[in-house]
Amino acid sequence: MTRRLTALALLGTALTGCVNLAPEHARPDLASASDTAWEADLRPDGTQVASTLAWQDYFVDPRLQTLIAAGLANNRDLIAATARIDQARAQYRIQDAERLPNLNANGAVTRSRSQVPDAQGGRTAADSTSYQLGVAVPAFELDFWGRVANLSEAARARYLATEAAQRAFYLSLIGNIANTYFEIAETDQQIALAEATAESRRDALRIEQLRLEAGVESGLPSEQARSLLTTAVQQLASEQQSAATLRNRLRVLVGGRIPGDLPEGRELTEQTNTARLAAGLPSELLLARPDIVQAEQELRAARANIGAARAAFFPSISLTGNAGYASTDLSDLFDSSGFGWSFGPSISLPIFDNGGRQANLDYAQALEVEEVANYDKAVQTAFQEVADALAGRRWIAEQIAAQQRNIAALEEIAHIARLRYREGVAEYLEVLDAERSLFAARQTLLSTERAADQNAANLYIALGGGMLSGPSED
Repeated sequence: MTRRLTALALLGTALTGCVNLAPEHARPDLASASDTAWEADLRPDGTQVASTLAWQDYFVDPRLQTLIAAGLANNRDLIAATARIDQARAQYRIQDAERLPNLNANGAVTRSRSQVPDAQGGRTAADSTSYQLGVAVPAFELDFWGRVANLSEAARARYLATEAAQRAFYLSLIGNIANTYFEIAETDQQIALAEATAESRRDALRIEQLRLEAGVESGLPSEQARSLLTTAVQQLASEQQSAATLRNRLRVLVGGRIPGDLPEGRELTEQTNTARLAAGLPSELLLARPDIVQAEQELRAARANIGAARAAFFPSISLTGNAGYASTDLSDLFDSSGFGWSFGPSISLPIFDNGGRQANLDYAQALEVEEVANYDKAVQTAFQEVADALAGRRWIAEQIAAQQRNIAALEEIAHIARLRYREGVAEYLEVLDAERSLFAARQTLLSTERAADQNAANLYIALGGGMLSGPSED
């Protein structure tokens, strides 16, 4: 009979999920990509696809590689995101377990005493012992309308969405560490520039003071030289403050402590990877971007919840059964005369619930509309980020070339201004203006070189860098 009970339970399982009332899942129509940005960078020969390129192969600075590895191992937000995956996986397993019947074993020994009539017409105490052993299938819902199956599908989609969210944060963390590192590299070079400029202007001030003491010049050039020096010193202090703030930010990103014995880092102009990333087809971005994958899984969960809400309007049929042995003598427990079983379905038909089921369905349908909008927004944001980075790759490079030409011209202007001043055909104000313009141009070039490095990192992240091959570190 145990085999019969098990067979009936398995038959009930096979009959479950015969009807699925959830909307069929289909991706919303693909949002339009930026035509000019995309068509120029689809996949020309000699390029690499970011989603198949590991971050260790893209970021070439050994110091940056060490910092990224430390962040992926120790960043507290990433650890929390990974723990949320385990939570979602467990919740999915809990929900999915309801699709199969439970089988419980039970046993009992009962010792009792009762009063029974004796031969003399009185009553006497009698002791008795009973033994019971059996198996039971608790109330198991026959999922004819797919309610349990859709709840399981919703839990699975939420689990996959959580996994995608962790991958999205993984990519974001790599980008944040790289961008902060590039800002630190720029700041260090700005400090070196300010220190060299300040030292040069101290020499100029010393010369002007000697000229003033010798009566060759008035006090104006000396004060103008002092003003130039003050500007450089102020800029140096500002850059040193920025460096301290950026290092504090980097410390949090890498998990609280920057590793010791870091490898030698590279300057901004040495950060560029020789690999030229291709945007690929717009549809490929849907697979490479974890935030888009997350949005689609959230949409799947919302649609599965609609199916579960619709199934609640139909009768709920449950199956309960048990079989086992009972005897007053332990040695006769498994005798066929002591075998017994019970089996039966039960049905619950919703009649009136004050609109609760309809409200639950309305909520699930409204949630689907929201998730469709979230998916569309994720796709549009992805296209915008890629198009912005592709545009930056082109136009920032042209800015750097123009600024380098400008610096060469300003260096020549400053040289001529100093010669004219020494020959007495120009005022020191001409030197002052030339030096200020040259210092500002050099600062701007460093900022633009940093922007180029950050744009390259942002393009890698926007294209889902390394995601099709999976994270390199967890």
